[in-house]
Amino acid sequence: MAKFELKLPKMGESVAEATITNWLKEVGDAIDADEPVLEIATDKVDSEVPSEVEGTLVEKLFEADDVVQVGQTIAIIETEGEVPSGSDDDEIDLDLEDEEENEYAEEVAESVEAAKETAGSNDFSESSRFYSPLVKNIAKEEGISLEELETVEGTGKDNRVTKDDILAYVENRQKGTSTQQKSATKQAPAADTSKMASATAESEKVVRSGEDEIIEMSRMGKMISHHMVDSVQTSAHVQSFIEVDVTNIWNWRNKHKNDFQKKEGEKLTFTPIFMEAVAKAIRDFPLINISVDGDKIIKKKNINLGMAAALPDGNLIVPVIKNADQLNLVGLAKKVNDLANRARQNKLKPDDIQGGTYTVTNVGTFGSIMGTPIINQPQVGILALGAIRKVPAVIETPEGDFIGIRYKMFLSHSYDHRVVNGALGGQFVQRVAQYLEGFDKNREI
Repeated sequence: MAKFELKLPKMGESVAEATITNWLKEVGDAIDADEPVLEIATDKVDSEVPSEVEGTLVEKLFEADDVVQVGQTIAIIETEGEVPSGSDDDEIDLDLEDEEENEYAEEVAESVEAAKETAGSNDFSESSRFYSPLVKNIAKEEGISLEELETVEGTGKDNRVTKDDILAYVENRQKGTSTQQKSATKQAPAADTSKMASATAESEKVVRSGEDEIIEMSRMGKMISHHMVDSVQTSAHVQSFIEVDVTNIWNWRNKHKNDFQKKEGEKLTFTPIFMEAVAKAIRDFPLINISVDGDKIIKKKNINLGMAAALPDGNLIVPVIKNADQLNLVGLAKKVNDLANRARQNKLKPDDIQGGTYTVTNVGTFGSIMGTPIINQPQVGILALGAIRKVPAVIETPEGDFIGIRYKMFLSHSYDHRVVNGALGGQFVQRVAQYLEGFDKNREI
């Protein structure tokens, strides 16, 4: 009998830990190769951890709700076969790029080395806040006290301080920025600070009655809440709206959807048609396809479109269509359907929701004619698709104007006014509208 260590696999960019949500197997249960053993949740997506070997579960090292680091052993499986070579050091590959794997291997190695260096020294154990060994080591080397470390804002899960956070703080500290801010804080009268805290607590106090029902927010709900607040605090949100005549698209889809289903084995929805127009518009206006890093603009080479999709619990997730501008309508339809179906079945992989450069959300699904969506950070724009409505409209012809019935919808473009001005934001959504209104009603699939 050999014993195999089941470890928490690497799960994608910026994912260093996961929470065990449910054990699918108990001690003594038989396990087939590639059979899921437990379910985990990250701040990106939920997933299952399969076994690489066939055997029997003999030990669980963690329980549900425990937080586990990437690479940690979470269970022991007894097997009659040979343990896969390198299993003591390797994690399960979940379809990640080599560059991502190397990055995580480096981070894990740095964390281990930092843990060794901080052993026996000041490890900031008096703090109730969590700091990784790597962060503690950087703080120690830079002479950052616990009191000062507590002031560093964290961008990680549950506001944890990441490696990038502490390095950015050190850089600003060397420039004198952090020192000035700290000095200004110390000079503030203690009485005023107390009054402000008291006033804030009073304003946030919620009055409950005995008949009220208290519902605990789900893990996903909490994450969405934090992301939305962070986005509003980060970006200067403004919106541009435009009404689009999509009669040609409506009629074309109705004419071809049954043949498309028979030929491709896929449903033909409006979403891939809209995604095609958005991808074309981004190619025309590449400065919509950017991110902001401090005072620098990162211009993205690839056009990766996020599409908001509903989860079974009612929350939304944003899987990503990579290189959307390089797919034809059939390819977009297949990709849209695949991501939407796997989102509904909770089968998205971490890589499916990473790398987005622009997002599209369909508020019309819920009957809304328009909306003002919040930007999906670190992107700078998001487009909301309103419901398609049959409305009376003025139709211009060489013989004169007349009133007719047309299919119309509103497009709502939210963008980051720090880097996208009103002209660019308005021109972009106008170009999307032009592509939709210019759709060729004689187009062949």
